[in-house]
Amino acid sequence: MTQHGAPLVKAFLDQDSETFSYVVYDRPGGQAVVIDPVLDFDYKSGRTRTDTAQQLVDFVREQGLTLHWILETHAHADHLSAAPFIREQLGGRIGIGEHIREVQAIFRQVFDLEQEFLPDGSQFDRLFADGDAFEVGGLRFRVMHTPGHTPADLAYIINEQAVFVGDTLFMPDVGTARCDFPGGSASRLYRSIHRLLALPEETAIYICHDYPRPGREHQCLTTVGAQRRHNIHVHDGVGEAEFVTMRDERDATLAMPRLILPAIQVNIRAGRLPPPDERGKVYLKIPINQL
Repeated sequence: MTQHGAPLVKAFLDQDSETFSYVVYDRPGGQAVVIDPVLDFDYKSGRTRTDTAQQLVDFVREQGLTLHWILETHAHADHLSAAPFIREQLGGRIGIGEHIREVQAIFRQVFDLEQEFLPDGSQFDRLFADGDAFEVGGLRFRVMHTPGHTPADLAYIINEQAVFVGDTLFMPDVGTARCDFPGGSASRLYRSIHRLLALPEETAIYICHDYPRPGREHQCLTTVGAQRRHNIHVHDGVGEAEFVTMRDERDATLAMPRLILPAIQVNIRAGRLPPPDERGKVYLKIPINQL
C-alpha cells in the first residue's frame, strides 16, 4: 500500500462572507486541488470580481502546482462559487456530491428556472457518492456524505489525516451549521457529525466558515478531539433529541444569509451565471415570500 504523508494546506479567508477556501497539495511543484473557492459579489451593484479567487490562482502558480479538481462541499448559500474562474485559469474538473440533484430540483421550483436547466447534476464534471475514493498525486481522498445542513453536503477526508467539513461543523466555540434551508434536517446533521467525530481524535478538521466572538481572530483548523470535548452544540454526551431541539430553536431565530438568493442560483449551476437574454444581459431572480 502506498504511504501518503500529511497534505499541505494553504487557507484563504474571504472577509466579506467569512469563508475559508483552500489549496491542498502534496508538495511544492506537485499536484493540487482547490476546495470551496469564492467569487466576490457586491449585492448593491450586482457586480462580480475575482480578487479573492485570484489569490488562490497566484498561489498555485507560485508553487508550480498542477490543479486536478475544484471541489465543492455543497451548494453554498452565503457566497458565490468561483469554480469556473479557477478552471479557466488553471484547468481541473468541478466536483460536488451526487445529492446536488435534490437541491437543484428544490430551487428550480423556487426560482422558476428556465426549462433548459435540468436538475440532473450535469452542470458539474463529477458527482461524488458516499465512500468514493480517488487520488491526486500523493493525496488520497475519501468522500463522506454529511447531509443535514443541506441534502448534498460532503466531507473530503485526505490521507486519513485531514478532513474538510464544509458547513457541517464550525470551530468548537461557534458550534454547528443551521438546518432550516429547504431539505435540511437537524437529525441528519447530528448523525453526519457523529460519523465525522468517529474519526481518530488527532484528525485535523478544516472548516469552511468561522464567526469568531470579539477578542478572537478567524481560525480554520481544529481537531476531532477538540470538537468532541469542546463543541458547544455537539460535544460528547449531547444526545440527538437534545441537539435537534437546540438546533430547531436556534434556527428559528436566524435571518437568511445575505447572499442566499444570488448564491444558490449560481452555485447549483456549478458557479455559472444564468444564461443571458436575447440582448446578452444576465439577470438573477428574487422570489417573493418563498423562503
